[in-house]
Order: sequence, then C-alpha cells, then structure tokens
Amino acid sequence: MSLKTPPEYKPGLEQTGIRQVKSNQVRLLVCYILSVLPRVNRLLEQWALLARQCPEPELRLQALASLENKAFHCQGGAVFTVDGLRCNKDLLELIAAYQTLCDYLDNLCDRAGETDGRAFRQLHQSLIDALDPNSPLSDYYRHFSLKADGGYIETLVACCRRQVSRLPSYHMVRDDVLRLTGWYCELQVRKHLSWDVREKELQDWIKGLLPQFPGLLWNELAAATGSTLAVFALLKLAVREHLNRELVDKTRQAYFPWICALHILLDYFIDQQEDRLGKDLNFTFYYSGEPEMMDRLKLCVQEARSCAAGLTDPTFDLTVVEGLLAMYLSDLKVVQQDLKDQARELILECGGSTVRVTALCRLVRKIL
Repeated sequence: MSLKTPPEYKPGLEQTGIRQVKSNQVRLLVCYILSVLPRVNRLLEQWALLARQCPEPELRLQALASLENKAFHCQGGAVFTVDGLRCNKDLLELIAAYQTLCDYLDNLCDRAGETDGRAFRQLHQSLIDALDPNSPLSDYYRHFSLKADGGYIETLVACCRRQVSRLPSYHMVRDDVLRLTGWYCELQVRKHLSWDVREKELQDWIKGLLPQFPGLLWNELAAATGSTLAVFALLKLAVREHLNRELVDKTRQAYFPWICALHILLDYFIDQQEDRLGKDLNFTFYYSGEPEMMDRLKLCVQEARSCAAGLTDPTFDLTVVEGLLAMYLSDLKVVQQDLKDQARELILECGGSTVRVTALCRLVRKIL
C-alpha cells in the first residue's frame, strides 16, 4: 500500500511562496534605498533653506536642529511612498512636509523653554489644519513667546494641504487620519507640560482611551499615539482611485495601536540613557524593570508582526515592522548603552528577514 500525496498539496509551494516574498521585499528595499531616500534628502535640504530664513534665532535653531537630528523620521516614513518599483512623488512631498512639521513642533515644545499648554495646543493645531484643507488657518504662535519664523509653519501647512487635496480617495481616510492626528496632538501637549502635572495629565487622558484597546498598558497606548505610521499607512491607501471602507478599517486597526506602539517604544528603548540624564519622559521607565520591559516589547513585536501579516500586502507591512527594529536597533546608542543582547532578542523575536534587514540598515547608515 502506498501513501498518496493529497491533491491540494504541491511539493515546493511553500518554498516558492517564501522566495516570492523575499524577492518582493528585495525589490521594495532597492526602490526605497536607491530612489526614495535620495529624494527625501533633497526635500529636507529645501526645507532647511527655508528654515535658515527664520528671523527669530531660537526658532531658526530649533527648525534646523529638528531637520538635522530627526531626519531619520522623514527617511523612515518615506517607505510608505514606495509604489511597486517607483516612488510616489506627491505622497513623498506630503509625508516629508508633515513629518518635518511634527519634528519642528516637538523641538519647540521640548527645547525652547516653554511649558504653557495653551501655546503647545495652538502650535499643534497646525498639524490638524495641514491634513484638513477645508479648515481655516490659525495664528499658530498666538500663545507662544516667540513668533517670527518667516512663514515656516505656514509654508509646511500649505504644502501638506496642497498634496492632500490631490489624493483621489482622501475622503475615505480623512476622519481616521484626523482622529489619529488629534490623539498625537493631545499627547504632545501633555507630555511637554511641567513635570508636576504632566504625568497625571497623561494618565488621566490615556486611561479614558484604554477600554477601546484591550491588551495594552497605559504607557504603551500613550506611546502608540505618538507615532505617525498609522496616518502614513492611511495616506498611502488614499493614493488609490478606488478604496473600500473594509480596507481602511483593517489597515487602521493593524497599525494602531500595536505597530505604532512598537515604533515609539523602540525609540524610547534606545533613548533610555539620555532621558535619564536629561530627566525626560520615557515610556519604558513605567515598566517594573527590565524583565517586564523585554516581555512587553516582545509582545509588541509579536502583535505588530501578526497585524502586518494579516493585511492585503503583507510583504510591505511586514517590511515596515522589520524595518522598525532594524532602524532603531542598528543605532549606535544600542552599543553605547550595552543593549546589544536585548536588541538581539527583539530581532530574533521578530524573525523572518529581520536579521538581514538590520544588516542592510547598518550598511545604509554608513552610506548616508
């Protein structure tokens, strides 16, 4: 008696599928490195030219510092502009301008010596206006002590509004994008308040949202609200001529909260030393110790990978998740803080091609 191969089973099919995923990921990364990154850097140079024209020295300093020290935020976000073997230039201009505005406002609230919540809220209204072309513009520096930026914020907002208006299906993602942006702004306002009130303000606000997102601790959900990745994923969808509600909901739920939480927690993970020295807020400090932190980070990795794998283009979204680990855990801060073993654990937890993507990221860092 011989055993017969079931008719639905085809030897080599799984291996072929794996090779196809790897092939697609290679093409995606080649396009990103060779086509997208050079364009991002040219756009950032253009924004730096405008930043240098800020009449107020402190505003000029913070605008240029954010472009220099946080360029990797724009570079990372730009992966969402990869379209096959091409770069969607309109979407790239939108993401670069929006992320540049986010980073500038973060620097202003963090480094310019202000603690006035009204000033922070008014500044961050620019992020909402940037993604809502029909909203009236505001005086974003109304409550801020410094005002003369030479039109820097207004130009960034205008660029975003212009590009958003060109997205064929933006009306399908608009409400979700503005809700996520509103949460981002709420986090930024509260996290920059004076130390005596910021922690309570943050916890009170986040605990009101927690019932919507079971499985997360308050600091993890707070971290998720600080990521722009869900917004970028939705903007990528809005490029399509035809878009259905199911795909919008599925994408939003995949990215927020788990992929977004992983994103920002990794950022805080590599900033532990400088945040302790600067007495800055760091969401990884709210774990009971390193064992709990590593367990929760591994859970975030597992959940993020599972969410990405369930989307319609898992190669792209899994590459985003792997890229997050690769980008942050290839940073020199990991070696400087003796976090190599913990980083290795997280990379192995993600599995897939994360080891190879991390090696590639280290190579790209040397070239850029």
